[in-house]
Amino acid sequence: MYSKADVDTAWALIRRHVRRTPVLELPEGSLGLASPLALKMELLQHSGSFKGRGAFHKLLSSRPLPAAGVIAASGGNHGAAVAFAARALDVPAEIFVPTIASPAKVARLRSYGATVHQVGAVYGQARAASESRAGETGALQVYAYDDPGVFLGAGSVALEFAGQASFDTLLVAVGGGGLIAGCALAVGETARVIAVETTGTPTLHAAFAAGRPVDVAISGLAADSLGASRIGTPNFEIARSLVRDAVLVEDDDVRRAQRLLWEELRVVCEPAGAAGHAALLCGAYRASPGERVGLVLCGANCDPATVA
Repeated sequence: MYSKADVDTAWALIRRHVRRTPVLELPEGSLGLASPLALKMELLQHSGSFKGRGAFHKLLSSRPLPAAGVIAASGGNHGAAVAFAARALDVPAEIFVPTIASPAKVARLRSYGATVHQVGAVYGQARAASESRAGETGALQVYAYDDPGVFLGAGSVALEFAGQASFDTLLVAVGGGGLIAGCALAVGETARVIAVETTGTPTLHAAFAAGRPVDVAISGLAADSLGASRIGTPNFEIARSLVRDAVLVEDDDVRRAQRLLWEELRVVCEPAGAAGHAALLCGAYRASPGERVGLVLCGANCDPATVA
């Protein structure tokens, strides 16, 4: 089992390479909610999501990197982060994405100089293709979520958040489980950590029910960002120890959350980033009176027209 100390070490290694993203504290009545909120604006991170933290940690902790550079499979955000980190560290990157990846995310990948391959209908198929290619070239495989080098870096967002605002409960979106694993290690001993998934991407919810990681069918609004078919094994073990619950929201709840974030704050948030807000709006998670709730707005890589 990893610990908060491992996240602390990762944070020390990457902190000069990533942005210190701001926190927006909102009073009661904001965003359609009775409770006060603290929003971690991680959608302002390099490459538009929290993923840059894990990508930089994996690359920096794996030096010297092979001449072939790095390779990754992604629904989009992880690939963009790996491409950004690779460019910053002057190494080549190849990124494999499924055909469901949004055009905005594919364009972002190419803008960072990565070679992009769209392969397969879902993340798992893109990952298999990336592994085959890594075997041919010798490039470093940077997995999206079930790699300690990645999820320990991702956990730095919760460490930074806890130093900026006080919260009793932290709501975190889950796909493959990298963000929830890192955040749970960082603050799970001092705050209640709640996982939020859509009904079309219920990897952790299904794993909790089964007592182990299981395959799930992926569909819906958040499929390109939360579309892992199974929770990562180390991620699940951490979540089983440190995450209090996994709640589900509908796509319509997420759409409503995205629109409210835009209407009240003029913030464009992708479906994964709006999932925690959606859980509060629909009552999937109900805050107690006086409870201080923190939300990680973890990504903004979507077409702005879809949220306005």
